Amino acid sequence: MSIELDHSIVPTRHAVASAQRLAELLGVAWEARAGAGPFSPVYVNDGLTLDFQETDEPFPVYHFCFRVGPAEFDAILARIRAAGIPYRSQVHGPVDFRVDPQWGNVYWNEPDGHQWEMLTASYARPPAR
Repeated sequence: MSIELDHSIVPTRHAVASAQRLAELLGVAWEARAGAGPFSPVYVNDGLTLDFQETDEPFPVYHFCFRVGPAEFDAILARIRAAGIPYRSQVHGPVDFRVDPQWGNVYWNEPDGHQWEMLTASYARPPAR
């Protein structure tokens, strides 16, 4: 069996609201509370769940990158625009409401600061041979 990431915990101040917002943007399922613990899960795909967990403790800002197909990219970007969420073409750049011309990706932050990225082709891996 290959190694696959099954789930990750995303610390937040508002688990239900944060999970719902991400799920609606991505167009995927979510639950207000899961049966397994104090989580509000977002079912990113058949193999990955992001479990939003509410906390009052300090937490670092996490970065999650979603690789999607061109049609999904356009649909998600349309939902980001419709929601009035500021987005940018550079990881630490200013809000410019642009798609990066070199890599074709966008970045946005959620209210707790976590950084989401969306792209159609990974620049983090060498091309398949």
